[in-house]
Parts: sequence; C-alpha cells; structure tokens
Amino acid sequence: MGLTRRSLFWLKLLFHLIGTLPIVYLVLKVMTDNAGGDPVQYIIHFTGIGALNALVATLTISPLAKRFKQGLLLQTRRLVGLYVFAYASLHVLAFFSLDLLFAWSLFFEEVVKRPYILVGASAYILLAALALTSFKGVMRKMGRNWQKLHNGVYLIAILAAVHFYWSVKSELIEPALYMLIFAFLLVIRTKKSSKINYKKNATVSKKVSAAGAKKQSQA
Repeated sequence: MGLTRRSLFWLKLLFHLIGTLPIVYLVLKVMTDNAGGDPVQYIIHFTGIGALNALVATLTISPLAKRFKQGLLLQTRRLVGLYVFAYASLHVLAFFSLDLLFAWSLFFEEVVKRPYILVGASAYILLAALALTSFKGVMRKMGRNWQKLHNGVYLIAILAAVHFYWSVKSELIEPALYMLIFAFLLVIRTKKSSKINYKKNATVSKKVSAAGAKKQSQA
C-alpha cells in the first residue's frame, strides 16, 4: 500500500515528534541534575549523537523509498535533513558556549591540540551549505549544481564519523558502528550510481548504433 498525501502529513508529524522529544528529554535531564557528573560533556555528546542519528535517517530514506516504491517518502528528506542541521547546531553551540565560553582564542588552541574539531567544523560548514540551499526557490536557481552540492551529504557522513571516532578516548564500539552504517549506505549509493551510469551508457550506445545503421542503409 502506497503513501497518500494524508498519511504523508502524519508521517511528517511523527518525524517532528521524533526530532523534538529528545531535546525535551535533554532539557529535563539537565534541569533535574540528572545529566551525569559532567553535564557539559553530556549535552555535547547527546546533541552530537542526535545529529548522527538524524543523518543516518536522512541517508536511509532514499533507499527505502526506492526499495518499497514509496515516492512520497522522498518528500520527508528535507525535514529530516534540517533536523541533522538543528542537532549539529546545538552541538556546536554547546561546545562554544558551555565548553569554551565563547573564547575564540581557546578554540584555535583546541584545534591544534584536538584536530578532530577541525574535521567536525568542516562537516558543519558543508551541512550549513546544504541547509541554506534546501529551499525550493534556491533549488530551481541552482539547477544541476544543486544535486552536485547535495551529494556532499556523503562527505559529511564520512567527516562526522571520523570526527566521532577520533574524539573518543575509549569505548570505540559506538563510533565504529556509525562508521560501518555510513560505509554501508555509501556502498548502496555507489552501486545505484553505477547502475544508472551503465543504463545511460547502454542507451547512448544503442542510439549511436541505430544512427550508424540508418546512415548505412541510406548510403
């Protein structure tokens, strides 16, 4: 059974709930002093994981829509993608405000000591570019360049996974799992692109062969 416009509305509402409820949970944890022994690191880690989970969901939507032939499901990608940006923004804001106390001099010192911060910053800049160009008006103006830019989501996935893996000193299982998930999604994307290119090349070859045969018959 395919998605309808009505069911798409409720699905988007569900995604909004899934996206916002963890933030409510985080606020309650902090306000009730249940955010662990280091609330600052708890907030930074929580929002970072939220961004990673939303990114996994965003990259999963397209394969699921094609596998189960649910074209309307693709209309939720922008919504979920903006939640990636929202959680990543909270992650960056928590780091600057709670950890560095908005001291830019400390930021540059931290980059030298902890290069994974630069990797994360690169991912965030690319993510911001995707969020700012996710609107339909911008999409129309950019044309084919829009798709080229938004294919950068896979680079973001790689950078985010490396940032997470590099940032932890122990308990490497969790970041390793995210790296495997992103690698799997990248493989699916690569296979899909290869099939599309193969079909295009086959179509072009057939057209060229048909044109050549037509010229020979006319000669």
